[in-house]
Amino acid sequence: MVSTTSERTAVNVDSVLAGVTAGLVGGAVFGVLMTTMDMMPMIAGMIGSASPLVGFVLHMVISTFIGATYGLFANRLPSTWAVALGAGTAYGIFWWVLGALVLMPLILGMGEMVFVVQDMQIMSLIGHISFGLVMGAFYKLAAEN
Repeated sequence: MVSTTSERTAVNVDSVLAGVTAGLVGGAVFGVLMTTMDMMPMIAGMIGSASPLVGFVLHMVISTFIGATYGLFANRLPSTWAVALGAGTAYGIFWWVLGALVLMPLILGMGEMVFVVQDMQIMSLIGHISFGLVMGAFYKLAAEN
């Protein structure tokens, strides 16, 4: 286990790397779902593109970040499957609220859509729950190895 310590914090690098791996796997699963719903151009729109490929790459970068931040705290949780799946799901829902309901509408210039929940946002919630479940499971597997 590799840890970096300062006077105020300790970061477990192995846990962050396990989170990155888990985020990539969860992101790939969620990315397939989003691709089938033709959502990648909207994701790409956050950086001024309409390309589905750009959207997928951006989605995977975001998934990597979310996985890494999950790894910052997940190693402090009890190492059970119930906790791994529950924490992953909760973190996926957290990012649905922050990302899909707040940040994305603001970035796309659609402030009136902040906290609006319609069919598209419900599908996004299902995707974020799927992402969280997969990320939680793969984090547990990666952290154990």
